[in-house]
Amino acid sequence: MKNKIILTLLLFASILQAQEQKESYSFSLKQAIEHAIQNNYSVINANRDIEAAKQKKWETTTIGLPQINGAVGYVNNFELQKSLIPAEIFGGTPGTFQEVAFGTKHSMNASATLSQLIFDGSYLVGLQSAKTYLKISENAKVKTAQEIKEIVVNSYGNVLLADESILILQKNKGILEKTLSDTKEIYKNGLIEEENVEQLQITLSSINSSLENVKRQKTIANDMLKLILGINLENQLSLTDKLENLTLSNLDLAVLREEFNVTNNIDYQIGQNLQTSKELLLKLEKSKALPSLGAAVNFGYNAFGNEFQFFTSNQKWLNYSNLGINLNVPIFSSFGRSSRTQQAKIALEQSKTQLTETEQKLRLQFEKSKSDYEFSLEQLSTSKSNLNLAERIENKNQIKFTEGLSSSFDLTKAQEQLYSAQQNYLQAMLDVINKRASLEKLLNK
Repeated sequence: MKNKIILTLLLFASILQAQEQKESYSFSLKQAIEHAIQNNYSVINANRDIEAAKQKKWETTTIGLPQINGAVGYVNNFELQKSLIPAEIFGGTPGTFQEVAFGTKHSMNASATLSQLIFDGSYLVGLQSAKTYLKISENAKVKTAQEIKEIVVNSYGNVLLADESILILQKNKGILEKTLSDTKEIYKNGLIEEENVEQLQITLSSINSSLENVKRQKTIANDMLKLILGINLENQLSLTDKLENLTLSNLDLAVLREEFNVTNNIDYQIGQNLQTSKELLLKLEKSKALPSLGAAVNFGYNAFGNEFQFFTSNQKWLNYSNLGINLNVPIFSSFGRSSRTQQAKIALEQSKTQLTETEQKLRLQFEKSKSDYEFSLEQLSTSKSNLNLAERIENKNQIKFTEGLSSSFDLTKAQEQLYSAQQNYLQAMLDVINKRASLEKLLNK
């Protein structure tokens, strides 16, 4: 019995431990983009907006479909309304009146109404508006997906940049610690001044501070990427791509020769849908001058009595039915409809102007994005050359310092130049990736 209890407790503990284990994710950049497009919080809500728009479209459609409504009413006349009639009708004194109560104490009515809209210009415009509203929601989803893709690229790159920065700083730290150790030994032998040791200590302290800061920044960047991917911040995330490999895959001069088709851009499509919605608004205002026609058929039963016995076989129910047609013809609105129509025309002209402005802005933005991408490629080449030069300069100064031909100040200056060149090169690689993503977003790729 004791063994069974122990086994049960161990099994229960293992289940709890399994539940507490964090999920682990590992993504390349392509996989991260695919995951974000499916699981990002904004994308999920964009999908819900589309579903809501579909429901709104159907709601509008049902306005023109047959409608059936039922009603049941009960009235208890606990004090019947009374009227006065001449008393002489009942043999009373002429000139006097007699109180008479009309009706029964209880009454009940059950009815059903079938109504059908036959013609209404506003309804026809409403159907078109519902379709446009759905398109706007679909465009919003596409725009959200494009923005999420660009953000994932930027965030993924920031994590890789932090990783590479940590590796470089750790390498620089190791080299500097060895240099500092050797310098201390030389100082102990009285061959150099203490200032040389102190200068190296200052540089090492700066590197240690930078290293700790980059580690913290990596944690923040990693959590930011998790948030964009729709992953719980408590879960583990590892990236399989490397910054240099991603940079090489984004070196593509062919994209600079692509023609910009503004109609493929989602912002332009959104502007077109906005113009369409204004056109429909104008149609709606014009349609309000048209007559509307509807019909309804009513079926029902009435029952009356001084006793409540509506659900017994003794109760007599009286049926009725009728057909009604309603024609509403707008005649004069003191020019209110005309004023609203003119406002709709003005709004339409404004949307046309906005669409033209959007087109011009997008063309300018495309040219700027091309220029930015070209510049990032140039900067990558320049920063790589500068890094090679800075490494040679630092290496020469390292040899000179070891041989006593230069001071620690000269070495520190060369080291700082190298560290700056290293960070510039990493940033140049990240810029190539980010600028390519911005350009592809405009091209709708």
